[in-house]
Amino acid sequence: MKKIYIILTYTGTLLSKIIKFYTKNEFSHVSISLDKELKYMYSFGRLNAYNPFWGGFVHEGINRGTFKRFSNTNANIYSLVIENNQYEKLKQEIFNIKKERKLYKFNTLGLFAVGFKIKIKFNQSFYCAEFVKYTLDKANIPNKLPDLVKPEDFKDIKNLNLEYSGKLSKYIG
Repeated sequence: MKKIYIILTYTGTLLSKIIKFYTKNEFSHVSISLDKELKYMYSFGRLNAYNPFWGGFVHEGINRGTFKRFSNTNANIYSLVIENNQYEKLKQEIFNIKKERKLYKFNTLGLFAVGFKIKIKFNQSFYCAEFVKYTLDKANIPNKLPDLVKPEDFKDIKNLNLEYSGKLSKYIG
């Protein structure tokens, strides 16, 4: 058995405020990590901390990039115990996308369509919640997440355990 981590965040940026306004949820971003220290968090988001419109596959860190720039980011960090074979599939899928990251795009249109309860999906294109759901599905990790997925929906995954709630910059794994 292995643990993975689902990280819900709210940076307070203009884009995150817009997302929060439309979803009416506490958090506007979701990432996935394979390690408790969150040294390796993966998602689809800003490729540059200063440009919210240039996005794609991102390898995030608590003290780097967007989260370093927005050090008052609020977070809920959840753990989920999964089977070893699910962990290996998840890891492989993330690394496959990481290796081919230039082929993947940020699903900007899909992200904004969620606010209107419309699903817009393109091949090799994700917003954060689509990416995390996709990797869980590829690893056969039961989740019952809706097709029109938002970061807050991840709270409803069965057997998810809240490990931490507070400022992401204060988290110690």
